[in-house]
Amino acid sequence: MATEQDKKFVEQGADVERGSEDGVSIGAGDILQLEHTDPVLNLKMHLVNNAIDEIGFTTYHWKLFVLNGFGYAVDSLILLIQSIVATQAALEFQPSFAKGLTIAAYVGMLVGALFWGLSADIIGRKFAFNTSLIVCSVFAIVAGSSPNWIVLGLFVCLSAFGGGGNLVLDTAVFLEYLPSKDQWMLTLMAAWWGIGQLVAGFFAWAFIPNYSCSSAATCTKSNNQGWRYVWYASGSLVFVMSILRLTVIRLHETPKFLIGEGRDEECAQGLQAIAQKYSRPCSLTSEKLQACGTVGSTSDAKSKWRFGEINGHLKGLYATKRIGISTTLIWFSWTLIGLAYPLYNVFLPTYLASRGAEFGETSAYMTWRNYALANFSGIWGPVLAGYMCSTRLGRKYTMVIGALVTMAFFFAYTQVRNQTQNVAFNCVISFCLNVYYGCLYAYTPEVLPSAHRGTGNGIAIGWNRVMGILSAVIATVADTNTPVPIYICAALYIVMAGVAAIFPFEPYGKRSS
Repeated sequence: MATEQDKKFVEQGADVERGSEDGVSIGAGDILQLEHTDPVLNLKMHLVNNAIDEIGFTTYHWKLFVLNGFGYAVDSLILLIQSIVATQAALEFQPSFAKGLTIAAYVGMLVGALFWGLSADIIGRKFAFNTSLIVCSVFAIVAGSSPNWIVLGLFVCLSAFGGGGNLVLDTAVFLEYLPSKDQWMLTLMAAWWGIGQLVAGFFAWAFIPNYSCSSAATCTKSNNQGWRYVWYASGSLVFVMSILRLTVIRLHETPKFLIGEGRDEECAQGLQAIAQKYSRPCSLTSEKLQACGTVGSTSDAKSKWRFGEINGHLKGLYATKRIGISTTLIWFSWTLIGLAYPLYNVFLPTYLASRGAEFGETSAYMTWRNYALANFSGIWGPVLAGYMCSTRLGRKYTMVIGALVTMAFFFAYTQVRNQTQNVAFNCVISFCLNVYYGCLYAYTPEVLPSAHRGTGNGIAIGWNRVMGILSAVIATVADTNTPVPIYICAALYIVMAGVAAIFPFEPYGKRSS
């Protein structure tokens, strides 16, 4: 068992400083080390963090950055594709409920986030990493051949289910291999979200203007193939990504998941294998881990899939007062932005038109070109956020600044009166919004306990999806000619900034647990 001296040693974060080949100082404090949840787990996690810092950043991590980034891109790609094709598909199928695809996509994303998040904590990160994109790609391709609106909604939902867990899994997998000095890259990885949006915009730009009908009266399957081509192209791209995940890297189960499961030998062997492949030092052994003692079980369930196991992960997210406050505030933040951003996009165009905004004669080609420009701008928000959160601003105040600046431009956007202003504000808002969003994506897994990271992250993103469903319902029944909903959405960003400022944990200068 771990001695009292060892436990005190970990709690104080006062490890012996040893340099790795990268010149990394071993022994930085772990974010949750003082929460006194499980002293044996804390001690083992500290040793694993030391080993990861000792190995440093390698080509393996670059591969993880790209392959996990694919998941980010796919999540945004699928959400945008359904909104891009909805108008043209509706002209062909003439549905009774035009927002059906939006709800189908968000329902799929909701179930996917919860399912893949729980499975990540119950059976491991590796399974979802290897299979989720394959599920997504198959149904995305099939969606392009849908014979009616209901079938299209079903395939959109199933495709979104496959892609919906990637924001949960990709951050966890990358973070649990990442040296502490490089944790800012978790924020940078959100740039892949913008890349996915950009690809969606390019597909729309290429196919929608050239292969679409112009009215419901003349619309048939033969003259309205553009939206189907968008699905075929998107699904094929996701399929290629899924194959690359299986072939470019042979993912080992993450070391921090293995530690939580008591699989010390596998954890040590996995890190030793990476160190050996890239000629890096690694002093961690299974004997050192086993000498710490046995990690306590998270539940009394006999089966991993019984409610007791799931309940154990939920309790773990409230193991201490500070962890519980942190979990609640994170979920609240995801709920707020899940409502504010989609509602704003729903209400703004109608409101601007009602107030006399003149965008001129804009062709479909120009519409999708402008869409691509805005999405391209969104890529660079997480790049700036990655730099900001690696300074003394930290994660919390990067989010505060991102939310407040976004709010200011949202309020100002109601004064847009011409096409040039519209494009400029779209690009600036896309950039500023992703400063906040990108940092929130990274902050969430950083401060959640490793053993419950998938569950906590999945529920957070699940609340975001619930609000997306709600926004579609509100848009159907609410008055879109009044500025009140837009001002409410913008004001929500003030609340987000306030919540970020009172988060109890700041990961800057510390290591995830």
